[in-house]
Amino acid sequence: MINLSKEPTESDKSVDRKSTEAETENLTEDLASLQTLLFAEKKHSLLIVLQGMDAAGKDGTIKHVFSSMNPMGVNVKAFKEPTEEEKAYDFLWRVYPHTPAKGMIEIFNRSHYEDILVPSVHKTTDKKLLERRYDIINSFEQNLFDNGTIILKFFLHISKEEQKKRIDERQKDPQKRWKYDPADSTEAGHWDAYMEIYEKIFERCGPAIPWIIIPADHKWYRNYFIAKEIVKTLKSLKMKYPE
Repeated sequence: MINLSKEPTESDKSVDRKSTEAETENLTEDLASLQTLLFAEKKHSLLIVLQGMDAAGKDGTIKHVFSSMNPMGVNVKAFKEPTEEEKAYDFLWRVYPHTPAKGMIEIFNRSHYEDILVPSVHKTTDKKLLERRYDIINSFEQNLFDNGTIILKFFLHISKEEQKKRIDERQKDPQKRWKYDPADSTEAGHWDAYMEIYEKIFERCGPAIPWIIIPADHKWYRNYFIAKEIVKTLKSLKMKYPE
């Protein structure tokens, strides 16, 4: 079982930043080529799930890791608080339309896991129903996988101190102030509760399609780690251009 308090949030001290950033550039070039191959072959699709506490770097990851890709082959969906219409349906109703077609890459900025996290922490949903959602999500992801969708689930793991620093920057920096939401500070107060639920998610929704814990205090290391994992996964598919 993953214990987040024992998982690193910083880069490995032995890793050189300059050479790592250079390697990240090479990896993003590889991603561009692999994306074209994925699109041409149309045998698989890729779903990337980005989860993490507020200010963990989900937006920054999307901006830097996927910048070299063709926008026509990549979609990004941010899952915020459900609207009144979405609440009238089952919790996956708003997710299904955004699953990737063969040849496409879909990035979830937050995801279906929010419908376990938030109601568990704030106790807004019946416990028995929440317990069922773990099994429903496992079935949902297995169905996608059985139909050719590769799923990479990344948890961007930052420290409390780094989160506070980033939230403070959003309030002080005029260019970042638009990103500040008072709710971020409120949710930070539930840190321990969120960590507990995340650990349960990793245990219940991890065996079949594992979670990858990303040390995210240092943005350059986060970007490298994620780009490396995606390249490795796409290369493992042994894709070929059609005749």
